[in-house]
Amino acid sequence: AGSKSWTSSTSLRRRNKNVAEGTEEAEIFFNRIYTELYITEGLRKDIHTQHEGTQLEKTSTTNKLHNIVIKNPDIFKVLPDQHRSIRVVLTSGVAGAGKSFSVQKFTLDWAEGLENQDISAVVPLSFREMNLIRDEQHSLLTLIQLFHPTLQKIPAEQLSVCKLLFIFDGLDESRLSLDFNNSQVVSDVTQKSSVSVLLTNLIQGHLLPSALVWITSRPGTANQIPRSRVDRLTEVRGFNDAQKEEYFRRRFPDEELSSRIISHIKGSMSLYIMCEVPVFCWITAVVLKNMLTTDQREELPTTLTDMYSHFLMTDREVLLKLGRLAFEHLEKGNIMFYQEDLQQCGLDITEASVYSGVCTEIFRKECEIFQKPVYSFVHLSVQEFLAAVYMFNSYSNSKEKVIEDFLKFDMKSPSLDEFLRLVMEESLQSKTGHLDLFVRFLHGLSIDSNRRLLGGLLGQIENNPGAIQRAINNLKMTSSKQVSPDRSINIYHCLMEMKDLSVHQEIQEFLNSENKSDKRLSEVHCSALAYMLQISEEVLDKLDLSQYNASDEGKRRLIPGTGNSSSQEGGNSTLVSVFVSHYRLGESCGLSESDYEVVNSALKSNPSHLTELDLSYNHLQDSSIKGLCSGLENPNCRVKTLRLKVCSLSEVSCKSLGSALKNNPSTLTELDLSHNNLQDSGFLHLQGFLESPDCKLQTLRSVKKLNLQALLHLNTCSNKVKENQNYRLRIIWKEDFELNDEKYKKLSLVTALKSNPNHLTELDLRDNNLQDTNDQELQDLLESPECRLQTLSACHLHPCTVRSW
Repeated sequence: AGSKSWTSSTSLRRRNKNVAEGTEEAEIFFNRIYTELYITEGLRKDIHTQHEGTQLEKTSTTNKLHNIVIKNPDIFKVLPDQHRSIRVVLTSGVAGAGKSFSVQKFTLDWAEGLENQDISAVVPLSFREMNLIRDEQHSLLTLIQLFHPTLQKIPAEQLSVCKLLFIFDGLDESRLSLDFNNSQVVSDVTQKSSVSVLLTNLIQGHLLPSALVWITSRPGTANQIPRSRVDRLTEVRGFNDAQKEEYFRRRFPDEELSSRIISHIKGSMSLYIMCEVPVFCWITAVVLKNMLTTDQREELPTTLTDMYSHFLMTDREVLLKLGRLAFEHLEKGNIMFYQEDLQQCGLDITEASVYSGVCTEIFRKECEIFQKPVYSFVHLSVQEFLAAVYMFNSYSNSKEKVIEDFLKFDMKSPSLDEFLRLVMEESLQSKTGHLDLFVRFLHGLSIDSNRRLLGGLLGQIENNPGAIQRAINNLKMTSSKQVSPDRSINIYHCLMEMKDLSVHQEIQEFLNSENKSDKRLSEVHCSALAYMLQISEEVLDKLDLSQYNASDEGKRRLIPGTGNSSSQEGGNSTLVSVFVSHYRLGESCGLSESDYEVVNSALKSNPSHLTELDLSYNHLQDSSIKGLCSGLENPNCRVKTLRLKVCSLSEVSCKSLGSALKNNPSTLTELDLSHNNLQDSGFLHLQGFLESPDCKLQTLRSVKKLNLQALLHLNTCSNKVKENQNYRLRIIWKEDFELNDEKYKKLSLVTALKSNPNHLTELDLRDNNLQDTNDQELQDLLESPECRLQTLSACHLHPCTVRSW
């Protein structure tokens, strides 16, 4: 490693040794409050149609699994079974999970000489800072010196021989255009270009190919970096259960206080799951410490709305201005704000910078360009809560334009229950679920306890218990036929925020009952049950939607339960069967594209417990099959039985299916393709899978008019099994296919068996209209020493033939 005499280690140590947690003004030593974060290799295959909070809830139990854990200092170190160097790392994580803290910890440990001393210099460059110079021209050398003046003495020729680490934090905050296909090639550190071009060349390795690159991002923007340019994908998952407790015990040395706080959050599933996010742990600590160490006799918060209402009790006028800022930019998807954004909402710099609970001001005073401040909310959920406060205040004060602009139609003085119903419907139209938490907060703000807590902030509305009950009933009756069943779970969350526990209690009673089929489940019951399956540490043995007494729409809402993952105890995982066939659901219910995405996610989950999948009687489009195949070919997929009966499979679909099964051939033992009118051309796409040495298929149902001799040859000759290994094959037609068709007359069962090597031990041809083959040739074959066939099940064979064998 090169000398550190010209590096920024002293500056970085000074900058990173202290930290102000959340929005607290007083800084404390970073290492005093830092709690080790849970970082794993690889990214979860969450579908990008979910709010980040939903992703937390859906996968909260995965933090207990035996994932490949990466220690923060080891982010660039090669694992024992890896054979390529790690140059570019992409780290993903939901808002507030600790990505920037992990970067700060890595940088501080290097600057203090504790870790990664083979690196000559660490160069942190945040996207929020680079946004400010996105229209300027720089060379890599001047870019480094602009953001890190202490590196002014670094000579250009030294950059190419030293081991540098560039850290690009916050890709989700980027306003740069990163083009990896048509970007100008830059290989000289003194050549000027746009910041975007410099970044793409650095990531691609054209510029300083020996330099390490670390990029952090929220999940929704991580795909801006092509996977082919990334050597390691990691995910910061915040805190696991043990780390949550460690955080509160570190923050509160008073054991009685920390134990009371830990006990309380464990009693509320929504709070406990959100505590995976370190910033939410800080919010929780602030609120509960204040309530438990003062004379307040209020009930401790049990919902997210409760918690944020206590956290944000402050100046009404400033809060409403911040609420407007939050709401208007939530719709736009913005999380970073500049001075002009604040001014448009009536906020001045002084109000934002001295406000004690919500905004943080980010100044970098080393350079003149950072005289322009950048603002953000301490966490995305705070922005969503304030947006809900602003919207509720607008409703209470009859600000019709705000409401009409949001709902996109004229609505004069709706009742409270009608207003909440319309907002819920609007949120369900969002493809990304970005309004889900906003809507949960809005429903929570409607109940008296939270309105009293926030005083006049929400405005005055008539105390009408009837309207609240009608709002609750509306939630229970909400239809979401055009919405992913994953998204429908938010309806259940809204009920919980309104503190209506009836559905939760009824599902608990259902789970404890012996005769579950006697209980009629409503659609919202099904959403609640799917949620409980997702977060359960136990894996369901079998999820057969036909066994639930529910409507077709209700059964669709159960589909997210297929993604249930749990901890493995003793290395054993429980198997799961899932039946989501159109036939079982009812003739009126077909699966949508979003439903297939949910099943696909379950196939990819780590570990996947899904071993039996029945999608029969669904009219599968080529796009649906292609999506499912990305799950079937995933190394985590463990499906043993796949049923695609009467699915209108096209040749294109067969091509996708054949490719997927060929890439992951070792688990599937039964494949049902019956009643799909497949021709030989469609079946040929399965040839690669059937020829694979790892193919374990034992039962194939039933390809129409397939050359039997060719099938036996594919399934046995091409399987390079050991000579003493038994092989079972069941070939089942149920389509009245007769082997005495003119086209196949010459292909007798005898001819087919002759071509088969001696490891086929079982052949099942029952339920096939085979013509009699009572001849000496078959008897001789069955009695031959080379024939190891032990079981032959066939109909319409002459008794003498079978008896002689």
